[in-house]
Amino acid sequence: MSKTVLIVDDSASMRQLVSFALKDAGYDVIDAVNGRDALGKLNGTKIEMVLTDLNMPEMDGIEFIKQFRGSSGYRFTPIVMLTTESQESKKQEGKQAGASGWIVKPFTPEQLIDVVKKFAK
Repeated sequence: MSKTVLIVDDSASMRQLVSFALKDAGYDVIDAVNGRDALGKLNGTKIEMVLTDLNMPEMDGIEFIKQFRGSSGYRFTPIVMLTTESQESKKQEGKQAGASGWIVKPFTPEQLIDVVKKFAK
């Protein structure tokens, strides 16, 4: 059975790029346009990892992480921020909310898959 990764990003092209790379590597993908959409798609589904953007409309990545961490069964699911933000203060804010790691855009599909392999066990 393949592992499922949740992608949360308001950019359709970014979701598509990440989704293609993950599917090529054998992962199942659920994608969402923002944090609120992502929380609505959980429905108790087993998710091995989350990749989320920071800056999104309706519910940003930080608020999504806080609510996701509070959801039953997802407390220890790895969450990696995928964002253009590279400031240390933003990374600290993400870490305090519960992020496990950080990838700064742009990145290569190979870099993405390497990170996913580390976290989605």
